[in-house]
Formats: sequence, structure tokens, C-alpha cells
Amino acid sequence: MSPKEKKKAKAVTIHEKWCKRCGICAEFCPGKVFSFETGQIPVVAHLDSCTVCRLCEMRCPDYAVSVEEVSK
Repeated sequence: MSPKEKKKAKAVTIHEKWCKRCGICAEFCPGKVFSFETGQIPVVAHLDSCTVCRLCEMRCPDYAVSVEEVSK
């Protein structure tokens, strides 16, 4: 397997104290990584679906989402 084909380890973190529970991260996520119920903090439910596009991180108005990519 070439270095480009290696899967990257990912970490998606919701900073609960900053999150205002708007659900924007879940709405913009193309991989449907988050599980979200109105009024609740989003939950990272499908981390394997994360493509590390960082749309959730960019769209969060409160900077409550962090996405990290680490080589295995």
C-alpha cells in the first residue's frame, strides 16, 4: 500500500462548553458523521465516514468543532 493509500486516523471533537446546539455541523457534513437531535449537543456517531473536509469546523459559528488528521 502506498503512502497515499494509507488511511488517516481522524479525531472530531465537539467542545461542549462552546457548542450552542445549532446543528450546523451536522447539516453541512457530507459524510453524515454526526448524530443530532434539536437542542442536544451533536454526537460523533460515524467517524469512519469522515473525509476530513472540515466543513463542520469551518461552518461552526462558535469554533466548537475540531477536526484532526493523523498519519497511522
